[in-house]
Amino acid sequence: MMQRHKIVLAEDNSTLSLLLKYKLEKEGYELLIAVDGKQAIDLVENHNPDLILTDIMMPFFSGLEVISHVRNKLKKKTPIIVFSSAGQEDMVLKAFNLGASDFMTKPFSPNELVIRIKRLFSEYKTTG
Repeated sequence: MMQRHKIVLAEDNSTLSLLLKYKLEKEGYELLIAVDGKQAIDLVENHNPDLILTDIMMPFFSGLEVISHVRNKLKKKTPIIVFSSAGQEDMVLKAFNLGASDFMTKPFSPNELVIRIKRLFSEYKTTG
């Protein structure tokens, strides 16, 4: 049996989390959901996911702090896709500077997210 890719989703909007969980599990991914940045960091440290999806604006730690922790403290090259509401261009630039792999503006299409995840996994396989 093929190993399922493990994804940490850090998103404080429970409706969006449930929608993405349903969509991504249907695609065959294993999803671990964090409702804030602190929980996201705990999940990343304890489960070593293959991909991290994070909102920028969250309680406790922001998505930017999550990226920084993963890249600088944990020294992981795990692909990270960041979500943010429109109009936060400075946050997006910071996210990329910290090491984000991709970015999506909210609201976004779950189908587009799946395509981006598949693309990242195929790129990661060839380089990582």
